[in-house]
Amino acid sequence: MVSTEQSLKDQIIQKAWEDAEFKKQLLANPKAAVKDAFGVDVPDSIKVDVLEESADQYYLVIPQNPAEVARKADDEAAAWQ
Repeated sequence: MVSTEQSLKDQIIQKAWEDAEFKKQLLANPKAAVKDAFGVDVPDSIKVDVLEESADQYYLVIPQNPAEVARKADDEAAAWQ
């Protein structure tokens, strides 16, 4: 089962591929771009960085350990959907 957070990430990526203006806004101000396009308020306590891969530059993102997320289930930073 895909989490709501992962689904939102997939939607954001898809929109960035299809909409150059959205991608530009997403790179400049991720929280505003997500709010404008999807109506999702990312809490102030969560930092969002957006990076664009290229043919010769890749990023490896190591997600949170699920065991740590479970311990923080009541914490606002544990998920933002």
